[in-house]
Amino acid sequence: MSNLANNLVATATRSPAAVAIKLDDVEVTFGALEVLSQKVATLLAGHGVRRGDRVVLIMPNIPQMAFVYYGILRVGAVVVPLNPLLKGREVAYHLTDSGARLVFAWEGIIAEAQSGAEASGTERGDEVTVVTVVTVDSGAFMQSVSAAEPTPGVVDLDGEDTAVVLYTSGTTGRPKGATLSHTNLSRNTEISRDLMGTAEGEVLFGGLPFFHIFGQTCALNAAVLTGATVTLLPRFEPGKALEIIARDRVTIFEGVPTMYIAMLRHPAVQDTDLSSVRVAVSGGSALPVEVLHEFERVFKADLLEGYGLSETSPIVSFNRVGALRKPGSIGTPVEGVDVRIIDPDGAELPQGEVGEIAVRGHCVMKGYWKNPDATSAAIPDGWFRTGDLARVDEDGLLFIVDRKKDVILRGGYNVYPREIEEVLYEHPAVAEAAVIGVPDPLHGEEIVAVIGLKAGYAPADDAAKETLAAEIVEFTRERVAAYKYPRRVVLVDALPKGPTGKILKREISV
Repeated sequence: MSNLANNLVATATRSPAAVAIKLDDVEVTFGALEVLSQKVATLLAGHGVRRGDRVVLIMPNIPQMAFVYYGILRVGAVVVPLNPLLKGREVAYHLTDSGARLVFAWEGIIAEAQSGAEASGTERGDEVTVVTVVTVDSGAFMQSVSAAEPTPGVVDLDGEDTAVVLYTSGTTGRPKGATLSHTNLSRNTEISRDLMGTAEGEVLFGGLPFFHIFGQTCALNAAVLTGATVTLLPRFEPGKALEIIARDRVTIFEGVPTMYIAMLRHPAVQDTDLSSVRVAVSGGSALPVEVLHEFERVFKADLLEGYGLSETSPIVSFNRVGALRKPGSIGTPVEGVDVRIIDPDGAELPQGEVGEIAVRGHCVMKGYWKNPDATSAAIPDGWFRTGDLARVDEDGLLFIVDRKKDVILRGGYNVYPREIEEVLYEHPAVAEAAVIGVPDPLHGEEIVAVIGLKAGYAPADDAAKETLAAEIVEFTRERVAAYKYPRRVVLVDALPKGPTGKILKREISV
C-alpha cells in the first residue's frame, strides 16, 4: 500500500461524486479522476512503460496534469515534472539526465518538447530509445484516453521506491534531480493536511504550479488525500486569483510572497468577497513582515509561513494555528523532522547564533538522481545541508536569515539581504525589493537595492527618479547599521521571477 496513488483510489471509493479538480467551468470528480488515471495506465503500457521508468510531464496546471500524474504513479513509473517555459535544449538535458522514454506535453510547448526529444536519445541497455512526445490537450489524446480500457489496480511498491524526480532550479550549476520516494511524498502530504486542517469539501487555490513541489504536495496531493477540491489557475494573475477566491469560495489559499503582494496591490481586492478564506500559507521565499500584517488585515485570515525545499518534499517547519507565532518566523519543525543550526564543520550552534539549517527525517530526499557526489556533499552524515542560514530564538522558533550564497561580505562584515529587504518593504513606495551584492574595489562587495514600485509612485522624470532613490537610501540608512544600508537604489518596473513567483536574484543585472 506504499504507492502514493492509493490515496486517489481510497478517496474515489469514498466520495466518487465530489469535485477533485476545477478549471473555470470544467469539473472533474474523484470518480472520473480515478477512471482517467486507469486509462492513462493502459496508454502507458501501450508505450512500453514499466515499473521504474521515468515519464516526463511538461504542462501548466490543467486537469490533464492530475490524471496523467496519478496514471504514471499507479503503474509504478516515476514522474518527472518540468516547467513548461523550458526551451528545447533545456528539455533535452532533462530528458537525457532522467533517462525518460515518454513525454506528456502541453500544446504550448510541443515544439520545444519535440526538439528536446529529438536531441536527447535515451540509453536503455544496449539500445537508444527515441523519446515519444504526447500532446495532452489535443483532441486526439483525449479521444485515445476515452477509448482506452481502464487498467484497475495499483502496482504495489516499497515506500522507498522513487515516485518523483524533481529538478532543482540550477542556481549553482546544471539542475539536479531531487529523488523523492513514495514515503517522502505520502508523509509530507499527511503533514500538509494536518497543519492546514484540510478536510473533505474544502476548496484549495491551485495557482502554485504542480511541477513545483509546493503545489504538488500541498495542493494536488493534499486534496486527493482528503477529498478537497483544487480550483486551478494555470498562470497566476492577481485579478483572476481574486475572482476565483470569490467564485469558488476558496477556503485555503497557498502562495508565494509575490502572489500576496500582487493581490494586495490589485484594485479589485477592495470589492472582492474574501470571507471564505480561513487560512493562507506562504512559502518558497521569505515573507516580508509588512505583507503578512497587511494580508491578515485585509483578508481577515491567518497567513502562516512555512519552510521547505524541493529536496525535503517540501515541508520542514511551519507555524501552527493557535500556537505561538512571531512575525518573520518559519515556525518549528514538523512531526518526524529534526532541524539543527550548524557551523561550517557540522557542529550544532547555540541558541541565537546564525548558522546553516540541517534537516533529518522522513521528508529528506533519497538523493540526487544519478549524482552520488552531489548527494554526498548535500547529505554527508544523514543531515541534509539546505544552504539556508537561520537562528533559533528562546522559544524554539526558527528565523531564516538568508540564503548562504546570497550573504554579502562588505568590508569584512556579513550583510544578510533579507534583513535589508524587510526594511525596504516598510517604505510606502516599495512593492517588491531585492538586495544584492556587486563587486567593489574598496569594500569587496557593495550593497545595491533593486526596487519595484507600487502603482502611483512612478517618478515623472529622471530627476524625480533620482530623488525617490535617494529618499529610499536615506530611509534605510536611518533604520540599519552603517555598513548594512544600500549605497545605491535601482528603480525598475518589475523584478524577474521564476515560475512560482519567486524573485530570481541571479537574473538581476545592475
